[in-house]
Amino acid sequence: MTAVDDRPQAAPEIGNARRRKEDQRLVTGRTKWTDNIQLPGMLHLAMVRSPFAHAKIGAIETSEAKAVPGVMAVYTSADIADIQGVCITAWPVTADQKTPDHLPMPGDRVAHAGEIVAVVVARSAAVARDAAELVDVDYEELPAVLDLKAATTDEVLAHPGLETNKSAFWQLDSKGGGTGGDIEEAIAKAREGGIVIEREYRQQRLIPAFMEPRSTVVDPTGEQVVMWSATQIPHVLRFCIAATTGLPESKIRVIAPDVGGGFGGKLQSTPEEFITLAVARKLGKPIKYTETRSETMVSAHHGRDQWQKLTLAAEKDGTVTGLKVDLICDLGAYAAIVGGGVPVLGAWMFNSIYKFDAYQFNCTNYYTNKTWVDAYRGAGRPEATYAIERMMDELAAEVGVDPLEIREKNWIRHDEFPFTTVAGMTYDSGNYEAATEKAKELFGYDELRAEQKRRRDEKDPVQLGIGVSTFTEMCGLAPSRVLGSLNYGAGGWESASIRMLATGTVEVITGASAHGQGHETAWSQIVADRLGVPFESVEVLHGDTQIAPKGMDTYGSRSLVVGGEALVLAADKVIEKAKPFAAHMLEASVDDLEFSQGRFTVKGTDKGVGITDIALGAFAGHDYPEGVEPSIDADATYDPVNFSFPHGTHLCAMEVDTETGQSTMRKYVCVDDIGNIINPLIVEGQVHGGLVQGIAQALWEGAEYDEQGTLVSGSFVDYTLPTSADTISFVTDHTTSPATSNTLGTKGVGEAGTIASTPAVVNAVVDALRPFGVDDVLMPCTPERVWKAIQSGGGTQDAETTSAQQAHFDEGTPNQDPAAGTTDGVVQ
Repeated sequence: MTAVDDRPQAAPEIGNARRRKEDQRLVTGRTKWTDNIQLPGMLHLAMVRSPFAHAKIGAIETSEAKAVPGVMAVYTSADIADIQGVCITAWPVTADQKTPDHLPMPGDRVAHAGEIVAVVVARSAAVARDAAELVDVDYEELPAVLDLKAATTDEVLAHPGLETNKSAFWQLDSKGGGTGGDIEEAIAKAREGGIVIEREYRQQRLIPAFMEPRSTVVDPTGEQVVMWSATQIPHVLRFCIAATTGLPESKIRVIAPDVGGGFGGKLQSTPEEFITLAVARKLGKPIKYTETRSETMVSAHHGRDQWQKLTLAAEKDGTVTGLKVDLICDLGAYAAIVGGGVPVLGAWMFNSIYKFDAYQFNCTNYYTNKTWVDAYRGAGRPEATYAIERMMDELAAEVGVDPLEIREKNWIRHDEFPFTTVAGMTYDSGNYEAATEKAKELFGYDELRAEQKRRRDEKDPVQLGIGVSTFTEMCGLAPSRVLGSLNYGAGGWESASIRMLATGTVEVITGASAHGQGHETAWSQIVADRLGVPFESVEVLHGDTQIAPKGMDTYGSRSLVVGGEALVLAADKVIEKAKPFAAHMLEASVDDLEFSQGRFTVKGTDKGVGITDIALGAFAGHDYPEGVEPSIDADATYDPVNFSFPHGTHLCAMEVDTETGQSTMRKYVCVDDIGNIINPLIVEGQVHGGLVQGIAQALWEGAEYDEQGTLVSGSFVDYTLPTSADTISFVTDHTTSPATSNTLGTKGVGEAGTIASTPAVVNAVVDALRPFGVDDVLMPCTPERVWKAIQSGGGTQDAETTSAQQAHFDEGTPNQDPAAGTTDGVVQ
């Protein structure tokens, strides 16, 4: 008789909505943030920052500051020139990219307001800040270029030594990387007998505004220099320090303790980190720098900031035949660590979920005398999705059909996967039909369209707009060979280790460094299922280059789809290493063993041994197989074979008061397909947070400079971050098309909400205003801008107009009001 293992089967952890392990300490603040760290004899820094956007640095008078009790030193660039390092760019997008030197503390010239020109060292942060006010700098103000379009003329140069503001031009088309036909031929053909739509959209400059301001502590007193930093990239930061300061990498330990948010804003090797390190080395004492919120706004990098000119070609029935994209992008004063490549990432996403034959993407990066720009949640993908989803609404309006109908006519059908796009990407799986159908049902799409018609017929002053955004994104950055082909300075692999401890618990070491994503919980669930150990027995360690010596860190929705796969590989290696131990203990052949629920059994019997028992036996080392090392611990490094491609359908209903311009969200539904879900609760949190960030770009956020280059939205008084009072309860759901490029079938969720929500909201606002002759509103869609758009569109509702721009162009008077944000268009 065959023995049957009748032990109760544990419920799988993957798919379980576990509450996050880390939340108890994070929510209560009972954890070690960088600014909590206190070291014996520690001193504090304050930065002296330029009030000018562009100026030569003359004499710097420091005597008054040095005389303040408690001040230990005041340093300028000359004092730390040999050890301050360089803020590097890891992604020169072309071989001829022009890249100005970016010293953490320049000695001759500042290129943006907020750039550091001196530093005060004192016994307390308060004394340091007070003394910094006493440092007198003689500036010779220089002309500054502050407008992106003005930068293209080179009339004023952000860096005179470069002799141009242009950093690089990058192109993707059928002659280089793409798969489609000639774009100019497609446009010419559409002009003859089809439709050509031309629009220009503005991606305003945004500020990440993470919860925790950046902070750095450096202790140079041991054998290794130890840096604690509120960073997303401890491993990359260690490399940048070693590569530019002369310190051996083996002598540098970087620790990212719990980090209060990042959204890409902590994806840097910052001037402040280099300066803190240099001062600590110079004085031989521990040094701390924690920025104020105002410093965060002016000197932590910004995001987005593009002008997008698009030309879409289509047949009369709305079948898209070609898309041409021309971007000009503001890098700010310097080429950030991946700043030049962020808009390039959009090259493969402007085509989105659609199939057409001709495509060209042109991107030109420029320098201005503003804060440098780099990755912000979504990094290139939100910009691309916004543009193509706005254009699809314009095409629907021109053809005279529902926006969802025009999308369905052009999207990739579920039975066409895997599908190679016109941009050369191979999407592995998806089902746009299923996600859209579920979203329509949850939204009450037909009912809301009927209500919209009634309001238009009745000329209701509060109009209803319905916005659509069907999107995909590429995440899991990225196969190393692909990054290498794009001149990116690093790989896209990730590392993980699993230590099977003798007492039955498991240590997981990951190179992916969390800053709020829930890694400790999700990683515990993956390992618990793979190894058959209790969720509670798994401890996840991360963010310390000495504990986790290998890693490429966290950005681009890569943690799960790359770091999670490294974890799976490591777990599988543990099982393989444990097999000979199990066979030895059970006096059986390795080939006769089965592994399930954390236990090896001999096929057809009830003889078995648990993997934690094997870990104890390996630790003791008293009796183990010949020729086998006494350990079942394992390391693994995973390099993805493809990007992953989440997708979804987002629907938004906005009520717009046409008399005041006030826009109010009525309903928001999103159905995302992110492949297999590890923890639904974590996914829900990621989606909600992402939605609010994308909605905020549409309605509230925007960095503004005055004519002198001063950031006038440099505090939360002037930079409008949404609160819970400004948002509504979202309706979220999902469909599942597992990824085929990784074993877990996951796709990534960290950026999806931000990517999809902005065009959904703006499409809804514009949809409400189409009867008034409006086809665009500049973001953020403030009441003033909405009201001005209505007035410039004629201010009178035409309930019978299904394509407001048709009448607009028939009259031959394209709307040029800058407040309305519309631009000259061509409809034929």
